Amino acid sequence: MKEIASIAALANRFSALPGVGRKTALRYAYAVIDMTEDEVEAFCAALRDVKSSVRLCSVCGNFTDREVCELCASRKPEKICVVAYPKDVAAIEKTGAFDGVYHVLHGTLSPMDNRTPDDLNIRSLIGRLSGASEVIVATNPDVEGEATAVYLARLIKPLGVKVTRIAQGISMGSELEYADAVTISQALGRRTAI
Repeated sequence: MKEIASIAALANRFSALPGVGRKTALRYAYAVIDMTEDEVEAFCAALRDVKSSVRLCSVCGNFTDREVCELCASRKPEKICVVAYPKDVAAIEKTGAFDGVYHVLHGTLSPMDNRTPDDLNIRSLIGRLSGASEVIVATNPDVEGEATAVYLARLIKPLGVKVTRIAQGISMGSELEYADAVTISQALGRRTAI
């Protein structure tokens, strides 16, 4: 039986999302068909709203709906936790183990993907170091995350700021987003100098 074009098109849109395979995309498409008109309108409105109102914090690069995110506006910038992606901020915040501010790189160094320091949010990090006593590098413990941590340490240490790395309680090759709160909390607590 030939697939209905509009269902196939919607499933293709869903399968473009990270972690959504073809079967899941089709389930999502069928779920949309089962929605009422009001539910579909609310779904579409939520998509439009998030696209139009969410921007990057002018200080740390995290997602926000204002010029400066709530974390940058309310916390002292003595400790800066550097993460690869905004989802990593959410993972660390969920633990309640960190009371400093964040800096989001929006990626990691990756020669294989031609991602260089110029492609990351590093210049603004260097501009934030005045008054900082410690930079905690909390990139994923994989090859790219380690390369990024070493690069940042070499860049920051000569400026007189202590650079630490989260402890390796997080498995090599895993992602912060999927680690449990206790593991992230312990990794932050056992961070080491780079």
